[in-house]
Amino acid sequence: MSHPPAETESDHLTPSLRQLNGMSFMKGHGTGNDFVLLRDSDGDLELTPAHVSALCDRHLGIGADGLIRAVPSSELPEGRELLGAAPEAVWFMDYRNGDGSIAEMCGNGVRVFVHFLAETGTIDLPVGGHVVIGTRAGVRTVHRTETGYSISMGPWSFIDPEMALESASDSLVRASGLPEPRPALSISMGNPHTVVALSPQEDLDQVNLHEKPQVEPVPPNGTNVEFVVPQEPLVSDGIGHVRMRVHERGVGETMSCGTGACAAAAAVRVWAGAEGADSWRVDVPGGTVQVDFVRNEDGAEDVILSGPAELVYSGTVN
Repeated sequence: MSHPPAETESDHLTPSLRQLNGMSFMKGHGTGNDFVLLRDSDGDLELTPAHVSALCDRHLGIGADGLIRAVPSSELPEGRELLGAAPEAVWFMDYRNGDGSIAEMCGNGVRVFVHFLAETGTIDLPVGGHVVIGTRAGVRTVHRTETGYSISMGPWSFIDPEMALESASDSLVRASGLPEPRPALSISMGNPHTVVALSPQEDLDQVNLHEKPQVEPVPPNGTNVEFVVPQEPLVSDGIGHVRMRVHERGVGETMSCGTGACAAAAAVRVWAGAEGADSWRVDVPGGTVQVDFVRNEDGAEDVILSGPAELVYSGTVN
């Protein structure tokens, strides 16, 4: 009588994970926004949405809000396009949401990505130094500070300038836990955001972000939705202060969102008018980030995002 072959640990992997058997990874986070990190120096790793969602699954995989592949810019069409104008952008941040969908970029992810490159010896980046990287939202310059990283996020803009300038809102958002739809303002940080202002802290606490908020009209490529409460006082010693929760497109609620913090600060600054500030503290469930606005010569405002980044463990898919 023959016996079935003994099961091995890899037999229990999903088919998607089995294809990645033996691959090394690291896990990192920025204020609780967590990522699986892979280095693909030759650009030959073919990641499917199924691969990404399997790795990011919090029960059957590693668990993360998203996946970041570090790949030379020269190995991707998007990266090669950037190298023409910015040859120093040697490394490209290939970012995927937890459901496997491709995203333009991620503010917290940029910090963790650069920390990954620095801590693995891929780049030399001492405190006070900077590096230029490529993303699908364009080139980004990242400075290493004593407490983390500071990123030039580029200019912010309104998604619907006409509506925004006319009424400081361009959409309505319905969310579980809020009895009525709320007006919102949509901001682009290279990726889309829709910001909803709430008044009492209780409203922010009771929003159920396990369910996807409904945005009308929704931007063409979907949107991340931020719910913010101005703190009292709104501005102290020249620094604004807001508290935020976020539902990320393709992920769900996360503990933090870097581009979302920038969008939230930009929206509250618009609503505050003359009472606004150029520097903002944004409290998220995973910690605090800082957002600064710097006016360019052409009148646009660049956004600087600052915050921590940590690597928490490394391993091998096996």
